[in-house]
Amino acid sequence: MSAAEGPLVVGVDTSTQSTKALVVDAATGRVVARGQAPHTVSSGAGRESDPRQWWDALSEALRQCGDAAREAAAVSIGGQQHGLVTLDAQGEPVRPALLWNDVRSAPQARRLIEELGGPKAWAERTGSVPGASFTVTKWAWLAEHEPEALRATKAVRLPHDYLTERLTGEGTTDRGDASGTGWWASATESYADEILARVGLDPALLPRVVRPGEVAGTVRDGHDLPFSKGTLVAPGTGDNAAAALGLGLRPGTPVMSLGTSGTVYAVSKHRPTDPTGTVAGFADAHGDWLPLACTLNCTLAVDRIAALLGLDREAVEPVSGVTLLPYLDGERTPNLPNASGVLHGLRHDTTGGQLLQSAYDGAVQALLGALDLVLDQDADRSTPLLLIGGGAQGTAWQQTVRRLSGRPVQVPEAKELVALGAAAQAAGLLTGEDPGAVARRWNTAAGPVLEAVERDDETLARIAGVLSDAAPLLERGTSEG
Repeated sequence: MSAAEGPLVVGVDTSTQSTKALVVDAATGRVVARGQAPHTVSSGAGRESDPRQWWDALSEALRQCGDAAREAAAVSIGGQQHGLVTLDAQGEPVRPALLWNDVRSAPQARRLIEELGGPKAWAERTGSVPGASFTVTKWAWLAEHEPEALRATKAVRLPHDYLTERLTGEGTTDRGDASGTGWWASATESYADEILARVGLDPALLPRVVRPGEVAGTVRDGHDLPFSKGTLVAPGTGDNAAAALGLGLRPGTPVMSLGTSGTVYAVSKHRPTDPTGTVAGFADAHGDWLPLACTLNCTLAVDRIAALLGLDREAVEPVSGVTLLPYLDGERTPNLPNASGVLHGLRHDTTGGQLLQSAYDGAVQALLGALDLVLDQDADRSTPLLLIGGGAQGTAWQQTVRRLSGRPVQVPEAKELVALGAAAQAAGLLTGEDPGAVARRWNTAAGPVLEAVERDDETLARIAGVLSDAAPLLERGTSEG
């Protein structure tokens, strides 16, 4: 390994299923070491993880980075959004964290919307209409189903907050991740007292919101990580805001992220307030906004269909009349938390490859349906759509997005953009730069551009028609329980 040109920084991505760590040269953006370790998620009705696994995975990922991690001058944590971490007086988890894709709180979400003025009031107050993914609905679910856990809770954190606090000893979060809780008011950029009172959450249990560019703390004694005491710790942020930093994203450039969940987003100078709830009005990590739409079913759902068919994920064939809505985990966009997958148009001559392609089509159509709502009205529609996430390297994903969007598609060569964004945030602490400018200096968005093709309006219309016709079936079972 050649000597670094500048100081080294560490960027971390603690996601749903693993924790990744990158050691990056702050001067050039060159990744000098990397590590990754898995953690587990429960199956069944809920989606839960033990936060202590995240710390163990971080330790293992950093161990794999070797001596480079010991030389880091700053570190930042990017993490999965929305997860509810409840801690006792000793800072230990009261129970496993409720993750973003745990949709058991759908009844609580509906009740909270009704009790606090309806969707428009929520959008104006918090920037978003809360669904079952949002932290506030999970806290309400916990209050109803596990009141003893609430009584034992002395601190409430998000996943990235938990790891940052174990590093620094200080309870902090940032505006990007706080904006996904449902209890942070985007209009005033402060915690929303009325909402906290409604769900019985003492604001003293919440972390301090650190400003962009502010140091969250320094690494304390008494940890088992390879950082020196006094190493700077950046605020960190949620995974989508971190990826936006990692791309050096400028306002108006659309992003589609293909992972366990699928997301579309763009940086905006305007505070979003979508009363339909399709667009979440998140804050970004450096003072602007990150309107975003998210689906629960993306790469994992399509891979599951491929496995059921006994096919490689790339073994697609052109579709003729068959539609598959791959809502295997319920769905967030459209808002159908208790839905299941739907197959329509099956014939004797339908092939497995056609079924698989129809799963890709169903997943991508849901994301593209929200893209126009995410983008500002004056956004240039000819700007290439940046395709990121685990699925972005897959030919079937690339060609499906290209065909159904009708836009040019750019696939950045940089991997692990959440961790790179966290690293850019850490580097910004050392250089005084905006993290987005750091990422642009690192040229993280560079990659091949796939030219636009004619949009497949016939397939889009067919999927929309099936979705409309199947709505009563998909909504069945979503009544309060």
